[in-house]
Amino acid sequence: MLEAGSRTRTQPPPPAVVFEALTEPARDPARPWLHLLDDEQAPRILRAEHPRLVVWSSLWPRLPDAQVRFDLVPDGGCGTRLRWSLLVAEPVPDPSLLGHLRRRLNELINANLRFTFGQ
Repeated sequence: MLEAGSRTRTQPPPPAVVFEALTEPARDPARPWLHLLDDEQAPRILRAEHPRLVVWSSLWPRLPDAQVRFDLVPDGGCGTRLRWSLLVAEPVPDPSLLGHLRRRLNELINANLRFTFGQ
């Protein structure tokens, strides 16, 4: 698998809370954040090591081998440094598709998820 993109941002809660949100995205119906588009599917958890690592299956049926890896590290305060990485198999998809996938992950994680934590 090749890393096709990644981004690191802080999230307000501690790693255990972010871990729970990533492993159970529908756990709190009052605070939904994993809003999927018509060409996306809910991920399966491929690997989880509480509270520092989560790996999702692909969100995109047209790229069934893709994975999304989340590395969670305490930020030195009360929050979490969360890094998502998009992993793809060869041959690498075209650059415009990769750009779309990276934007979607950034929107889901660094906007939608972050907003559920009050930021």
